Amino acid sequence: MLVVTAAVCMGLDQGGPLDRAGIGVVLAVLAGLSILLLKLESVKRNELLIMLLPIGAAMLFRALSLDYISGDYVSFLKHWAEFFRTYGGFSTIASNVGNYNVPYLYYIAFMSYIGVPDLYMYKLLSILFDVVLAWGCFRLVRSLVRDRQGSTAPLAAFAAALLLPVVVLNGAYWGQCDAIYGALCIHAAAQVIEGKNKTSVALMAVAFSFKLQAIFVLPLWGVLWLAKKVKFRELWVFPLTYLATILPAVLMHKPLMDILGIYLGQMTEVPNLVLNAPSIYQFIPSAMHAELAEGHLASGLGIVAAAVLVLILLGLGCWLRNRLSRDIIMTMAVILCIGVPFFLPHMHERYFFLADVFTLCWACANLRRLPVAVLAGGASLAGYIVYLRRKYNFVLRLGGAQFGMAIEAMAMLIALAISVWVLVEQLREVKREERLA
Repeated sequence: MLVVTAAVCMGLDQGGPLDRAGIGVVLAVLAGLSILLLKLESVKRNELLIMLLPIGAAMLFRALSLDYISGDYVSFLKHWAEFFRTYGGFSTIASNVGNYNVPYLYYIAFMSYIGVPDLYMYKLLSILFDVVLAWGCFRLVRSLVRDRQGSTAPLAAFAAALLLPVVVLNGAYWGQCDAIYGALCIHAAAQVIEGKNKTSVALMAVAFSFKLQAIFVLPLWGVLWLAKKVKFRELWVFPLTYLATILPAVLMHKPLMDILGIYLGQMTEVPNLVLNAPSIYQFIPSAMHAELAEGHLASGLGIVAAAVLVLILLGLGCWLRNRLSRDIIMTMAVILCIGVPFFLPHMHERYFFLADVFTLCWACANLRRLPVAVLAGGASLAGYIVYLRRKYNFVLRLGGAQFGMAIEAMAMLIALAISVWVLVEQLREVKREERLA
């Protein structure tokens, strides 16, 4: 697989022979890194040999994706890289360029000093974090199944995360960077389940510094605080870590208010009720989207619904306290990752990335959760396909009204409903155990 990957890299469209060879070497190194991480996690030699196949396949799929140029790259990413290259790399950090937070701008500034084509440099960072994501999935699933000696579920999660279609499409194909905050959130969840609270909070802060969408699962730490699983003083690691990530930009004279206002700008820049995301707004006829987007009622109701969902989980955390098991924690994480973007307005198709990877881990830890992973991951993938093909997969027509992604939204809603039902059953089990005690 790696030999074929190298051959594919040598046939890439952009850059010279040295650039292409270098990219092949980087992918081989990332394959080696994957094996090294598994070895550090005490995976046995025969299991490492088995993992060579999915790891090699994952690198080959990514090599085959590198030449695709998305509309986002043409409209935004390409120009950001050119700006940094033209005006001085890191000395340009203070300028008003891009709508990403400064940690990602640090990388773009670094890119400006490298001769490798920007398209590949963007994608290689995402591929690196694909490996980190797979490692996080291994660790999270291992934490969930630690009572089952010899379980292969963690290895299955590692391989599945590397080969998950939305993960391959997001970074290596599309050139997006959701794997960065996704990997950090997965690792944070693994750390907090293992009782390493400060590290988990720090990881969440770094995830938030890269992408606002980390807030979808962030309320879980509020639940854990109310359940006395995380101490209040440990939560102070979050703002301190976030400040550490933006401090270099401040020292390079980027106005602090510009940095802090980036996410406020992102929340107001999308006028549409929904952008190819399988959310509740797909149940509104397509013809009404523009009209409803001009008002605030539909958006406001969605925000209230998401807030109510979070408040319910916070209340359950306060009630459960020391009865909050790792299985319940994982179920709540899945509900947040699916439910919050499902109800919030202005969501892109990529905003279910956390739902994709958390449900994957949930299914690897317990195969009875596989329907949730299939439904949520399938609906999310369908949104990617809509964006990439610029065409709806299936337009539902009812009584003269058209619904662009109602089928996908229904699949996501069913995934959410099943997740909530699992939580209800877990709470009933807690009450049964109390009565027996």
